[in-house]
Amino acid sequence: MANDADMSGWTDLLHSSSKLIEQAAPSAQFPPLQRNLDQLEALSKKLKAKTLRAEAPSQSIAATRLLAREGLNAEQLARDLKSFELKTTFEDVFPAEATTVEEYLQQVHEMTMLSAVQEAQKDNLRSFNDYMMSVLEEDWQKEKRDFLQSLSRISTLPRTDIRDSNSGVSRQGQIVPMTSRSGVSSVPSSLEPALLANKPVIEKKAAAYAEVVKSLNAARKNGSPFKPAAAFRNAYESLKLDSSGAKSVSMLKIWHLIMTLMGEDPTVKRSSSRRMSLVMGARRHLEWGHEKYVMDMIHSHPAQAALGGAVGNLQKIRAFLRMRLRDYGVLDFDATDVRRQPPVDTTWQQIYFCLRTGYYDDALGVARTSRLSQQFTPLLAEWIATGGMVSAETAAAASEECEKILRMVDRVGRPSYDKKKLLLHAIISGSRKLVDRLLRELPTIFNTIEDFLWFMLSAVRDSSGGSSPSVVLNGGTSPVYSLEDLQAYLNKFEPSYYTKNGKDPLVYPYVLLLSIQLLPAVVHLSKDMGDDGYSIDSVHISIVLADYGVLSEGSVSGQKLGVMDVFAETSSIIRQYGAAYLRHGDLLMALEYYAQAAAALGGGQLSWIGTGNTDQQRQRTLMLKQLLTEILLCDGGIYLLLGSRGIGEEGQLGRFLTDGKTRQQFLIEAARQCQDAGLYDKSIEIEKRIGAFSAALDTINKCLSEAICALSRGRLDGESTITGHIHSGNEILETFKYYPDISPQERANVMEQQTVLRQLEAILAIHRLAKSGAHLDALREIAKVPFLPLDPRAADFITDVFKNLSPHVEACVPCLLKDAFNCLDNVTDTDGSIRALRTKITNFLANNLNRNWPRELYEKASRSSF
Repeated sequence: MANDADMSGWTDLLHSSSKLIEQAAPSAQFPPLQRNLDQLEALSKKLKAKTLRAEAPSQSIAATRLLAREGLNAEQLARDLKSFELKTTFEDVFPAEATTVEEYLQQVHEMTMLSAVQEAQKDNLRSFNDYMMSVLEEDWQKEKRDFLQSLSRISTLPRTDIRDSNSGVSRQGQIVPMTSRSGVSSVPSSLEPALLANKPVIEKKAAAYAEVVKSLNAARKNGSPFKPAAAFRNAYESLKLDSSGAKSVSMLKIWHLIMTLMGEDPTVKRSSSRRMSLVMGARRHLEWGHEKYVMDMIHSHPAQAALGGAVGNLQKIRAFLRMRLRDYGVLDFDATDVRRQPPVDTTWQQIYFCLRTGYYDDALGVARTSRLSQQFTPLLAEWIATGGMVSAETAAAASEECEKILRMVDRVGRPSYDKKKLLLHAIISGSRKLVDRLLRELPTIFNTIEDFLWFMLSAVRDSSGGSSPSVVLNGGTSPVYSLEDLQAYLNKFEPSYYTKNGKDPLVYPYVLLLSIQLLPAVVHLSKDMGDDGYSIDSVHISIVLADYGVLSEGSVSGQKLGVMDVFAETSSIIRQYGAAYLRHGDLLMALEYYAQAAAALGGGQLSWIGTGNTDQQRQRTLMLKQLLTEILLCDGGIYLLLGSRGIGEEGQLGRFLTDGKTRQQFLIEAARQCQDAGLYDKSIEIEKRIGAFSAALDTINKCLSEAICALSRGRLDGESTITGHIHSGNEILETFKYYPDISPQERANVMEQQTVLRQLEAILAIHRLAKSGAHLDALREIAKVPFLPLDPRAADFITDVFKNLSPHVEACVPCLLKDAFNCLDNVTDTDGSIRALRTKITNFLANNLNRNWPRELYEKASRSSF
């Protein structure tokens, strides 16, 4: 049955194929092909074999298809390919056991963290290398800049002109700059401005300020009037360093502030309290700055200002208000017909800006003529007359008016009061509560920090040194706004807040000075190490503040320093600056700054005339002597301070120590310090100047004794030193003969020291004979020595020969005995005298075993053969 079914299937298929062949119409494009099964099989095998030889892998076919889709010719690329590079690729290999999703994710997490750590290490290493390279570059630039500045400074360093008096030029130790020596300039005068322009800023400032310091010291010494702040300001202004105007606060502006703080501006009114005088000076400076701003605005907008030919202060304020209130319509002082258009009332604006600009009389005049300010007029008059220290009743009235103004609002709940009126009443009230409320509720009422500080300083009341919470209005309960409150508020902010992260570096010290934080301002400026040289400015600002004795008034809130601590820190700043001149060899300028350092410790100007505090005067004297000694010990210091002769009458010492006895005592102490420091030459010179010849000879004998001992030990450079000491000793003895007013005690001491000198010379002569080989002559001289019992012909007796012997000679006795033994070993005894001398010396040595002489000396004596 199955075969029948298969056959029927094949039959049907053959029948169908025949029908298809019959139905197929011949085509002109494809002619009919007649193939049997065997032919078809043979052709298919042939085609298959051909296909297998040229068959490409599936990946290549897919790549060719992809390139063709992108419009690229794969065959052309294959022909152009000349070479290829094999690179190793890394793939994540997971362990065989990581078959679950959790394990897979754990492995991925660990590998991700490891990769992140490695990348972070690479980034850190790269950042570290970049940072170190930038630091190295900055250090290199700084070193290069310092080196170039030092080179330029060498040509301008002053030198000490100490010349021989025989040449007709005095040896005054005068400091003479290289550019001005003997009255002849080393460069043409036409080149001097160019050279000055090429000098660094720091050097320009130092030179200009140094001249002012010399003038200040001379004025204080002579008791003549001198305004140091104005002098420093003029010196700085002559340098023309603030021409750019890119910064809001310049050093010239700070110098003007110092002028007004110190009261050198004649327009500043002084108060009975020094602290309030400083506050009024700071306020006056801000008023001066606002006056300049008003005039600049008027000149920049002359059409809007419409000042015309009027030059009065009130007319300037009104011209300023025309520009400031130009969007408000017609102002009251410009209105011609009040009935047509109600003008804007500017009473409070005029009063406020008159006060803000320092026009107090004009402000009072506006208040008197206006109907709106009739009640305010007496309050303002009292505030102006008392310098802000109004009575309790006036302060209470102003406070009550402020409270009333703050309660005024319009129908929609907005404030409807004039802000300037509120500020004026708050200033007169001086109430800390009202000031704090204004800062809290009206944070944008002030346009600039100068406006803010002016308002605060105007509201400040004298706290009489007490802390602000305990200071209240007389008979009232509201504490007044004190200077400590202002300082505490300003110190809440970092310095970078004021300086805009260093873009305007002088704003912060400017704010400190305005808030009477004097020492912090100086210290902040002294830390500056930039090219602008603000540290130099800080030194000279501290000189001015110390000269006026106001540093103790600028106490910092929360940091109460003692009076002497403030003065000591300021003195240290000035002293360190003067020490820089000392290191460069400019002793005269170092002396000028050292004098100011001592005066700062003593209270400033008052210390020059001796009317300061007793303790401060004592501190000044001690520091002055210490600093003068420091200069005296330098090369050229003796000639600078003492002159060519005498004890300072012809030198600089007489400027600061006018009393002869004081100078004498100072030089005695200085000579002792020189001896302690090993500066024997300077000690001898000072002792000669004060007539202490015995002390000078004692120092020479000490040095000569040490030199003889060193020479005996084999030191080769002792001969020249010894010769110099002997020459100095003989010179002192010659001077002593003609010196007047020698006391009997001093004469006896000189004779004693002369004997010591001759004894040391005898020991030296014996050593030279022994060293030259004249052993017999040396032994003869040893036997003749009068201060030692070594003569073999003399009788033996036990006595303490060192009782009356100088310690300097005693120190050389072991050297003398050593030379004696050496000579005895090299001389032949023909008549027994050598043996007798040996015995004498050995017995002398045995009798002085307690002297702690060198061990080798006793060994030589024990080895001696008799």
